[in-house]
Amino acid sequence: MTAELVRGQNHPLSRSRVEIRVSAGTPVLALALLGDEGGRPTGPAALAHPGARQLPGLEAPGEVADRHRFAVDLDAVGAEVHRLGVLLVLPPGGPIGFGAIPASHVSVADPAGAELAGFTLAGLSTETAVVALELYRRQGAWKVRAVGQGYADGLGALLADAGLTAPAAGELAATALAAAGRPTTAPDPVPVSGTPYPGTPGPATSAASGPADATLAPRPAHGRPTSPGPGTGTGGSEGLGRTDGAGPPTIDYAHPRRSRTVPPPAAPQVPPAAPGEPPRPVAGDATGWSMDERLYNQVWGMFEDLARAVAAYRSAVEFADSRLDRELDQALSDPRHRLGGSGNAARDAALARREELTDQARTVLDRDLAQLAAEVEVVEPALPAAYARWDNPVWHAHRVPGSGEDSPMALRLGELHLPECPDLQIPMLVRLPLERGLWIDNGRTGSEAAMAMDTDRLRRAALDMAVAHAARMLAVHPGGGLGLHVIDAAGAGSAALEPLVRSGVLAAPPAAGAAGVARTLEELTRRVDLVQMAVRAGAPEDLPPDLDTGDQLLIVHDFPHGFDDRAVTRLRYLADEGPQVGVHLLMVADRDEASAYGPLLDPLWRSLMRLSPVPDNHLADPWVGHAWTFEPSLPPPGSAVLDRVLAGVAEARRSTGR
Repeated sequence: MTAELVRGQNHPLSRSRVEIRVSAGTPVLALALLGDEGGRPTGPAALAHPGARQLPGLEAPGEVADRHRFAVDLDAVGAEVHRLGVLLVLPPGGPIGFGAIPASHVSVADPAGAELAGFTLAGLSTETAVVALELYRRQGAWKVRAVGQGYADGLGALLADAGLTAPAAGELAATALAAAGRPTTAPDPVPVSGTPYPGTPGPATSAASGPADATLAPRPAHGRPTSPGPGTGTGGSEGLGRTDGAGPPTIDYAHPRRSRTVPPPAAPQVPPAAPGEPPRPVAGDATGWSMDERLYNQVWGMFEDLARAVAAYRSAVEFADSRLDRELDQALSDPRHRLGGSGNAARDAALARREELTDQARTVLDRDLAQLAAEVEVVEPALPAAYARWDNPVWHAHRVPGSGEDSPMALRLGELHLPECPDLQIPMLVRLPLERGLWIDNGRTGSEAAMAMDTDRLRRAALDMAVAHAARMLAVHPGGGLGLHVIDAAGAGSAALEPLVRSGVLAAPPAAGAAGVARTLEELTRRVDLVQMAVRAGAPEDLPPDLDTGDQLLIVHDFPHGFDDRAVTRLRYLADEGPQVGVHLLMVADRDEASAYGPLLDPLWRSLMRLSPVPDNHLADPWVGHAWTFEPSLPPPGSAVLDRVLAGVAEARRSTGR
């Protein structure tokens, strides 16, 4: 099965002989750059280009074309080589940048032709040279990493940033381009969508664009971008950063999979707007290869629109305030205003100018908010179950996807809003498969709302939130094949966990006590170890027959109760290594209760996306850095939707014999 990577994600390679394939939307020059352990090329001879196609263990393509293939033997590359980067360059006289052409797709295949990993280069704009992906050696094993780092100043800037001197980089770039020859076009190109997911990190205009850059390309619908900004990475994800002083880790919203074998369906027709009126919103009018992808793009477009509209309003108010302060200082420093009423008149005039400017800014903001509110009203009812609120009617007719169907691209965790418009809420979507675990903070020191809440109620709300997220993940996973495990060492969460236990969707009863904690962690750690070894050895058929190779979700409640040092180490291991092989973590914990471990657990907390069971503004957007208030997505009080969904999952499992 092909692993469809997103920017920053890596994947182990189980073969030493591989073929790298490039499918571009226009003729491009494909090169390979060998680097040492630090990624620096050893010199001009480290670049494979049409004038010097062969290097030890590597043969590069020989001309400009829209299809390329590299033959790579990782066992034959030099011992000093630790990285092999695949570079794509637009030829002189071609498109102005990769953002002007359909997104290129790069994949790594085994000698038999089976794809091992693929990556779609989304989020590019004016870049004419890009590092598409790289193969790198770590602890004796090779992996592939999706990079997607672009350079608007071309190949010379890319090589200079890699470590060559500017003169050497310029000379080598000129040599490679001169040796490229005339472009050729392969027949019947495989269609590749040129539409990235919003939230993909944008590149810098003249230097390397790191994962946190946010340069945006224009999006056709409503003036939104096709490629906005975050990138945690990895993990993604997939979308917000914390504003707690540790720096806002961001998530890459590039979608994890896209069909490249059939053309995308036609976009919905937007009704013509009346003269002077904004266009009427239509659900799914963003670009994409499916309606789910269009809606996903549209949601993140709305997210960015709101962020930038509020940023413009706040900037105008800040300018008005600073101008008011300056004019008042001038009025007070003028001796003519110290006598009579001229000083009061100058102050009143300054205040009036400030009021006029802020009123104008608010009028513009209200206009934008009204347009976004109209779009939300249209989009929310059209969302699929994975993206929808629990009170959406889509849940009444929901069925668990069949085993042969695709997983959804994302999952809804809650809603986001800003203080200027608390009623305008944007769905918060996180990309699937989860590239990092989730941590629901049930501590009272996390926010003012948590401090004002009773401890028992807060803990129950946190576990209810975890159960709702788990039910949603189970409901949208094909064939009900997501294995669900629960650790509740003290048994304090039995009431909240009852829907999961009663429906029979748990892989085993909730693990209690230190023995149950150790047993559950040992089983999942064994699964991660065995799958990783099988992937690296290229022998998945050798896995034990009793091993469940499907995706797994572990809910950990009341951590660190029942955990000894060995269990803590295993939990950290699952958080770090589990997502790569389908084992995901959902923690419900109070960080203060684990303070006895000191800095030992800091990497664990940093690796998880923190969520709050009560409204909290701990998340930041990747574009302008607003602090957004997050509210969890929960079933309505008294609703039976959760029980119906879990019953559907149980029935799907029985029908598939799980």
